[in-house]
Amino acid sequence: MSCFDLIIVGGGLAGASLAVALRDSRLRIALVEYQPPRRSDGWDARIYAVSPANVDFLRDIGVWKHLDAARITPIRAMQVFGDGGGELNFSAFDTAVPDLGCILESSLMACELWESLKRQGNVQLFLGQRPVAQRIDGNVAELRLEDGTALQARLLVGADGRDSWVRETAGLLAQNRHYGEKGVVANFSCSRPHHNTAWQWFRADGVLAWLPLAGQHMSMVWSVPDALADELVALPPAELAARVAAAGGYGLGELQTVTPAAAFPLRLMRVPQMVAPRLALVGDAGHGIHPLSGHGINLGFQDARELAARLLQAPAWQDIGELGFLESYQRARREEIVLMQTTTDGLRRLFASSSPWLKPLRNWGMGLTERLPVAKNLLVRYALGAI
Repeated sequence: MSCFDLIIVGGGLAGASLAVALRDSRLRIALVEYQPPRRSDGWDARIYAVSPANVDFLRDIGVWKHLDAARITPIRAMQVFGDGGGELNFSAFDTAVPDLGCILESSLMACELWESLKRQGNVQLFLGQRPVAQRIDGNVAELRLEDGTALQARLLVGADGRDSWVRETAGLLAQNRHYGEKGVVANFSCSRPHHNTAWQWFRADGVLAWLPLAGQHMSMVWSVPDALADELVALPPAELAARVAAAGGYGLGELQTVTPAAAFPLRLMRVPQMVAPRLALVGDAGHGIHPLSGHGINLGFQDARELAARLLQAPAWQDIGELGFLESYQRARREEIVLMQTTTDGLRRLFASSSPWLKPLRNWGMGLTERLPVAKNLLVRYALGAI
């Protein structure tokens, strides 16, 4: 039996960032991951919009400075269009910040986090193995891996994604609402410059977002009903590019597909209890939201940041697996998670409705917000993590 202070199951962005954030702690950490990340050839199809608050987090844990700056694109402006003339415009200049966030590839962050992990003296990596048994018994959490390796710790952290084995094995309830939609993603080269602007359209067929990438490239996320998603994924690259360009009013001119389209099912997932004795959840294991807000990975990074801060501040006598200690982490994260879930789900429902009286109302609301600088400023500063 190998003994640790902390076992993290899942070495994705949330789990790996939690471990790296604890690099200067006295804690002995085991990290269990079946398939470590690797850098994609060309462009990574998985693109994230990272908020300034989480850029600061990655900078604080020593990762940001090692990322390839040529692959990072700051967002200087954002335009949001309703389905009936409503429009919202945000700019970094008007908000008095350098940028509204940064766009970068998942594998870029993941690989750099893992480079940090490999150099970290208080972390032991267990790779190529999945957990097969889990037991919480009094003062310890025990985990058994496929090869028979047995691990023991005061705290077990589930960072193993939306279909979390740790969460399900512990019996923590996940309330899922399937949208009957998929998020279709692909990257394109553009004939016109994007000027570091992100676009989002609430359309009759779904929510379309264009995110600026380095050079004259952009990443698309198009949340649409399942049947349309399957249709888009099946299109030849040239036809897909033409369809996407037309959907965005040719705002970036002609497009060329540079990564194949892929689709993933969308669902809202609420987890009423993110903690239990000896157990805590971070990232997608603890919540799921519609991608229209772009906040999925930002919530995960903030989970890692909050839990790491509490572990670092805990006195030597503190039992880090004790329920009262873990509940303070849950309380600290609850407000932001619930707010983001409620807001994104509400917006999705509002614009998915075909009610004839709702369409002018929702677009009028966007127009009103556009004319109220104080309201706009509050919205964007909350999204930035500045309030």
